[in-house]
Amino acid sequence: MGRVNAAEAEERDPGLQPERTRLAWRRTTLASTVAAVLSVKSALRGGPTVSGVIVCALCCALWLGFLLVAHHRIRALAASAGPPTLAPRHATTAVLCTVALALCGAALVL
Repeated sequence: MGRVNAAEAEERDPGLQPERTRLAWRRTTLASTVAAVLSVKSALRGGPTVSGVIVCALCCALWLGFLLVAHHRIRALAASAGPPTLAPRHATTAVLCTVALALCGAALVL
């Protein structure tokens, strides 16, 4: 059951993994866009306050940073035959923007 014969190994399409990764990046950017829009809506629901506007601006800046990294990664995956390695600075930027965006969203909700 766990063994793969030579014919099955040759039938495997190496292009599927980069496509799945590219789609995962797209889903993540869509989810972060929804989170950013809901955060802005939540912050401005009771009327704009100085702190709400500052946190909204920070959320939007982090969201834009993540979108730039994600767009770069999606283009790199589409342009290459195999999955290229994600540069450490891009990976760090994506992680930091995602965590900071989650914290900003939590700050706006609370």
